[in-house]
Amino acid sequence: MWLQLIIGWLPVFVLYTGLIVSQHQPVTVARAATFAIRSLLPAALLGVLVYRFAQRMPWPRPFRLRFALVHLVAAIAYSVGWILCSSLLESVIHLRLMIVIGPGIVPFLVVGVWLYVMVAGISYAIEGTERAARADAERVRMQLGALRAQLNPHFLFNALHTVVQLIPIDPRRAADAAEQVAALLRTTLQEDRDLVSLRDEWAFVSRYLELERIRFGDRLRVRTIIDPALLDSRVPSFALQTLVENAVRHGAAPRVESTDITITASATEHALTLEVRDTGAGLQSRAPATGASSGTGLARLRDRLAALYGDASSLALESAPDGGCAATLVLPRNDEE
Repeated sequence: MWLQLIIGWLPVFVLYTGLIVSQHQPVTVARAATFAIRSLLPAALLGVLVYRFAQRMPWPRPFRLRFALVHLVAAIAYSVGWILCSSLLESVIHLRLMIVIGPGIVPFLVVGVWLYVMVAGISYAIEGTERAARADAERVRMQLGALRAQLNPHFLFNALHTVVQLIPIDPRRAADAAEQVAALLRTTLQEDRDLVSLRDEWAFVSRYLELERIRFGDRLRVRTIIDPALLDSRVPSFALQTLVENAVRHGAAPRVESTDITITASATEHALTLEVRDTGAGLQSRAPATGASSGTGLARLRDRLAALYGDASSLALESAPDGGCAATLVLPRNDEE
């Protein structure tokens, strides 16, 4: 608020100084500026009260005459208060009673009303901007909540599908997998944050990979390259898990041979890059020619990234040079304090 008020009063100060210089020759700019500060300081301080008053008097929709009349009375009171405060300040400076009316009582009151309208207008503009920002933030929050609610069932359905596949093959391993699914379900139900630390995200991914190892055994080999210094970086919840799940589902699941998945986290000063690379069936087996998406999970993740970062993030899928697929997620660098 204070910065906005200073910026708002600066042009008035310059104009007021210029008027003094032009009307009271010969007078130096420095002396005119000093007098302008002494004259406008009470107006600016009273402007804080105008700002508070505008907050208590929301702009009516539809516009009402009573609203205008209240502000007219307040503007006159502001002008009178400006005269009294300016007179008091000058009396203290000169150690004698002084009444400051400038070029006359009527012009002074008119200028006071104009200043009131300026301050009140800026106040309502600030309030309107903040209200729009709050509404936009609430819209994004609701959108993220809806996307997260869609993402969690999608992931849990795939996890349960793993258990179902194991039941006729190995009931004991299916029971172990069911316990892993229960632990993952507990985390997904409790996690309501949009951004989490990479440390928390990796802990969740590790539990997910334990579940998939029950299913694939030695056919799934995972290698991680994560700098411990990056573990405090903030990432969208379930973002890395979605990339890993995509690699397991489309890279490892269709193959009888072993599949290697490499998970890498690297960073520059301003960006964090998460890459999940697999040696599976390749991009052509999981996505249309456009490469826009390889399933519901990645589509939801793209929507969440757009809501969280706009154009400041990217998610790309491409064929790996040695076969398989590489998913690369680039985020703005944001470390937890």
